[in-house]
Amino acid sequence: MQSVWFATHPISTSPTGDFVAGAHADTVIAGAGLTGLATGVLLARSGQRVVIVEGRRVGAVTTGNTTAKLSLLQGVTLSQIARFHSKDVVRAYVEGNLEGQALLVHLMTERGVPFQRRDAYSYASTRSGADDLRAELEVANEAGLPVEWTDQTELPFAVAGAIRLADQVQIHPLAVLDLLLAEFARRGGVLFEETRVTDVDSGSPVTITTSRGEMTADRLVLATGSPILDRGGYFAKLVPQRSYATAYRVPGAPDSLPKGMYLSVDEPTRSLRTLPVDGDELLLVGGNGHVTGRSDSPAAALADLADWTGRHFAGAQLTHSWSAQDYQSINRVPFVGTLPRGGGKIYVATGYAKWGMTNAVAAALHLSGVILEGQMPWADQLEHRITKPAGVVSALAPNVEVAVELAKDWVQAELGALPGEPPAEGESFVGRGPGGKPEAVSTVDGQTCRLSAVCTHMGGIVRWNDAEKSWDCPLHGSRFAADGTRLEGPAVHDLARRD
Repeated sequence: MQSVWFATHPISTSPTGDFVAGAHADTVIAGAGLTGLATGVLLARSGQRVVIVEGRRVGAVTTGNTTAKLSLLQGVTLSQIARFHSKDVVRAYVEGNLEGQALLVHLMTERGVPFQRRDAYSYASTRSGADDLRAELEVANEAGLPVEWTDQTELPFAVAGAIRLADQVQIHPLAVLDLLLAEFARRGGVLFEETRVTDVDSGSPVTITTSRGEMTADRLVLATGSPILDRGGYFAKLVPQRSYATAYRVPGAPDSLPKGMYLSVDEPTRSLRTLPVDGDELLLVGGNGHVTGRSDSPAAALADLADWTGRHFAGAQLTHSWSAQDYQSINRVPFVGTLPRGGGKIYVATGYAKWGMTNAVAAALHLSGVILEGQMPWADQLEHRITKPAGVVSALAPNVEVAVELAKDWVQAELGALPGEPPAEGESFVGRGPGGKPEAVSTVDGQTCRLSAVCTHMGGIVRWNDAEKSWDCPLHGSRFAADGTRLEGPAVHDLARRD
């Protein structure tokens, strides 16, 4: 599976150098997605020596697999935040997102990177969904956003209502990463790909252990989706969410396609936007999200998207399909700031709940402001927010679910013995291995791999992802390739080989 973004705009600029063990930087940033690169640019502009280390390649995880809507209308996010926080926190969230959007639009305009202005819509297909929209409308207006109610959409099916925010933006995320990479290199920044952070000592200086050796820095920024250090227990404050996206050629495009950016508030979620490619216009449809590792068949989720699109857009031909992972904070506001038990030298940004295009840049502004000792009242409000009692109660549910998944999967893995024959192509087994411990076996491209089935983060039993041919942990979202190589999530080590 490859996203339409990587298929249409491979990353061309990589300011890399020779990794020198023991080298020192003012700031090391782990993660080369939008958060890491935007933070790197802002710090490098101030004259800092900045190094970005990326465990895979630039944009490989969330940024390169997003739907890339740079929008302040985000489903019913604001009314959800209002359930757990004060009106001041809602306004601060909006202000930070506005500044993030404005900065990215300015950079794209300045550097000639194309983007499209579009109206953003949240729509409902049910009466309860329409009630949710009216609540979102009220909170958004109180926060100063000119959101309006409408019964008119360009969608080829009836809706129970919609809200609209004019003049939002859709982007090509890899074109934006290329822009940031070029600016980062111009300011003297250094990037190392295929360099995974595996451990950190928060002494003075901070010592960062990577898969290529150690280096030191005055500070470390974790821009890795879910923080790869368990200090602060963020894995228990985040819900890992996997969602799916597809791209299509549709007869009669662009006239047959909706011009706006659309997101449903009912389940299953449907996200729609267009993408200009070489004089053509593609339709992007996303949705069918679930907690990572807790779907019986991700491949079926993708097939359902294609079926739904075919029913509503006659003749739609699938061109690309992919998936992405993001993390929702338990109280709906991203976690951005200093990492607990990090000695004030380790910073974190996570919990964007699938709205990373604005939130990632807002986080970069927030982190660079703290590091460079600037003043941003909205950032201070978000970092030191007080959660209402409803937020405290809501925090319990995800962790209860984790405990249930952990116990259930261990019982199943220990009771069921593995079959004697290897699984068929693209299929897998999880069960009790010859040593009595849970093992995960799969066959991909004719290669059968036998692994420990125990996630290296906190001991969950991994499950097979039949769409991406990966092993996904249902506890906190760590993911591993069929050969056990870590892909993403809070785990820092690969699954152990048993063959």
